[in-house]
Amino acid sequence: LLNINVGGKLFQIAYKVLAQYPITRLGKLALYTDPVKKLQLCDDYLVQKNEYFFDRDPSIFHYIFHFYRSGVLWVMDEMCPSNFVEEIEYWGIHLKYSQRCCRILFEEKRDELSEYLKIEKELEAELEPLESGAQFDGKFLGQFRKMVWNLIENPYSSVPAKIIAVMSSFFVLISIVGMTLSTVEEMKNKTGKMWMEQMEMICAIFFTSEYLMRLISSSSFKNFLRAAFNAIDLVAILPFYIQILFENLDDGDMQYHEELHKVENVSKLGKVLKLIKLMRIFRILKLARHSTGLRAFSFTMRQCYQQVCCLLLFIAMGVFTFSALIHSVEHDVPGTDFTSIPCAWWWAAVSLSTVGYGDTVPDTILGRMVAFVCISFGIILNGMPISILYNKFSDYYAKLKAHEMSQ
Repeated sequence: LLNINVGGKLFQIAYKVLAQYPITRLGKLALYTDPVKKLQLCDDYLVQKNEYFFDRDPSIFHYIFHFYRSGVLWVMDEMCPSNFVEEIEYWGIHLKYSQRCCRILFEEKRDELSEYLKIEKELEAELEPLESGAQFDGKFLGQFRKMVWNLIENPYSSVPAKIIAVMSSFFVLISIVGMTLSTVEEMKNKTGKMWMEQMEMICAIFFTSEYLMRLISSSSFKNFLRAAFNAIDLVAILPFYIQILFENLDDGDMQYHEELHKVENVSKLGKVLKLIKLMRIFRILKLARHSTGLRAFSFTMRQCYQQVCCLLLFIAMGVFTFSALIHSVEHDVPGTDFTSIPCAWWWAAVSLSTVGYGDTVPDTILGRMVAFVCISFGIILNGMPISILYNKFSDYYAKLKAHEMSQ
């Protein structure tokens, strides 16, 4: 018998049993004749008791011991998957020796644990800033840049930093309200237009100052440009300056075109200017910097992109299928709107979404039966991923809040 001491507990296994598994650690220990090689396989050797000592977990070795006696590796649910895999890898035993039912459940549990740890790590990274205060040590104007960084990136560092964070959200809301009011007919007079322009200028100055402060306090210009939130900040301030540039070009081109009696290009500039003004709506994305809910929603979409893409694929398949069916049923009806399959796409899309505007409806009984199947399919299709997305969003939001409070 081979005497094995694992964590203070003695086990005895026959040499001929261990020899049946020559690639395992104990199998090699039974087959090797060189004492030096044997000592390399264990942690210590007790000469008086003729015991090979292993500084491992004796509770898990009970399953290893049972494997050598029965040839089957048992896996218990209460074990930590990572710890168990580490132990059996140390002893040189493969998971394939376990029963198929146990192995499937164990691998599922291990995958769930790996996914959980991965999500936890990504959630912590979601709240951690791209830089830390320690990165400014020993750099040019390190203390000043660190102070600016705390003011603009760490709202919990001081009262002024919290005020700046609140002001940032306030100016975003003011900017969105101003853009909305600028489209109201009563606000298009001279006085209203002047107030809107002044409000936009004040918001643009604040956003520009905020962006420059982040740029100054960044320890790496390359990482600063790669950050998504910084790209949103840049998009938030660019429309204001592009608008000023286009307005100046518009004035200069107007004098030139009046001489040549060509105003087509001026109207094109006006359309581009309207598009540039519309880009200000992206400023609302700046709220995600200080909103845990928006971050949780964005994180949920990133984690569930496969389910979302699958849902979009099913919707596209449904649109093509039911539009073809309704066209084949309704195309012979006089005055029908389903003159072609592309014309039926809109009807299929709004029916699958269960909105049903009623602007296009089938006239025949068979067409209504197709519409009923389409709507029923849409209810089932839209109901499947909602619970998954909502549960994950609630879980991620709670974890983000917990991480935020702990920080």
